[in-house]
Amino acid sequence: MSDRIFDTGTDDIRSEVVEGVMTITLNRPERRNALSSAMLRGLVASLADAETASDVGAVLLTGAGGAFCAGGDVKGMAEAGGEGGDSALQYDARVHLQRRDQRDTAGKLYELPKPTIAALPGPAAGAGLSIALSCDLRYASPNAIMTTAFARVGFSGDYGGTYFMSRLIGSAKARELYFLSEKIDMQEAERLGLVNGIFPEESLEEEATSIARRLAQGPTVAYRYMKENLNRAVNGEMGECLDMEAAHHIHCGQTQDHKEAVKAFVDKREPKFSGR
Repeated sequence: MSDRIFDTGTDDIRSEVVEGVMTITLNRPERRNALSSAMLRGLVASLADAETASDVGAVLLTGAGGAFCAGGDVKGMAEAGGEGGDSALQYDARVHLQRRDQRDTAGKLYELPKPTIAALPGPAAGAGLSIALSCDLRYASPNAIMTTAFARVGFSGDYGGTYFMSRLIGSAKARELYFLSEKIDMQEAERLGLVNGIFPEESLEEEATSIARRLAQGPTVAYRYMKENLNRAVNGEMGECLDMEAAHHIHCGQTQDHKEAVKAFVDKREPKFSGR
């Protein structure tokens, strides 16, 4: 039973909130959940809601029909004569729209002040892989595969895949996976650090939801600052990171969640966090 259904404005993507978790499901199974304009608009709207909604503590992103996301709709591109096809939009306008869509989806998942999880029941390719890598955690079924795929269709890559992959596994391996576009199975993905865990296909949704719910019911203020610290650690100078950690640590020490947690520790019980 959903606590709240979020109206995405399209059947291409579904969003619902249950027990603090917004589950966003990419829903074009007949196209292996390839991105569409409507799907992107729905994803943008869902993430904007999740960012500020008091009833959302974590976001779980997954795909319907045994796939995560095939990336761009290559069949649609072929039918249109290439991405953009005979679009009347000028180059600069198309670049602006692409940048906006990337920042409002992959960029938002990376910077959202709440934990984000991708659950991969099947293939994640191209921009679909990029979006998965923008999440904080990734869990997959043994049936899933990952591939950058861009070189196979004459693209350089989008939705932040080069940024996220390079930071997760290093530049040398990222270059190999981009240039050669090989498919990697989940055992290799886990070894590389691209996924955090593998669950049987029949229990992936339950396991990923359980992790998301645990995060949603945790010390959400602390998680917000942890995420900001970790993101800064990737890009910032050491001194900046130390200063940010100090400010965030002291702030967390003033929260009700911290006071409840230390009392629960002394009482030898599980804390009950309130997000304050």
